Amino acid sequence: MEVLERKENDVMILTLKGRLDSNTSDEFGERLLNLIKNGENRLVLDLGDVDYISSAGLRVFIRCVKELKQTQGQLCLCSMKDYIREVFDLSGIASLLVIQPSLDDTLRSI
Repeated sequence: MEVLERKENDVMILTLKGRLDSNTSDEFGERLLNLIKNGENRLVLDLGDVDYISSAGLRVFIRCVKELKQTQGQLCLCSMKDYIREVFDLSGIASLLVIQPSLDDTLRSI
C-alpha cells in the first residue's frame, strides 16, 4: 500500500492507494500512531484509491479513533468507493467515524 502525506492548515491528509489488509495494516497503524504521538490530532484519510480493506485494516481505524479521543482529536475518512463504504457500514465502524463523500467536503467540515 502506498501512502502520501501532506499538511493543509492544521490538518494532516493521508492519501492511501492499494490494499489495507493483514500485510499492510501493522505498518500503516504504526504510522498513524506515530503521527498522533507527534501531535497530529486532525487526520483525514482519503480512501479513493483503496481497493480492499480487511478486518485487520478496520482495527487500525478503531485504534486510531481511541488514541485521538485522548487528545480531543478527530479522524475523518473520505472518497470511499461504494463497496469500501459498505464494509464500514456492515461492520458498524461507520458510526464511530466522520465519513464524507469527498476531500473538499471533509476539509470544510473539520
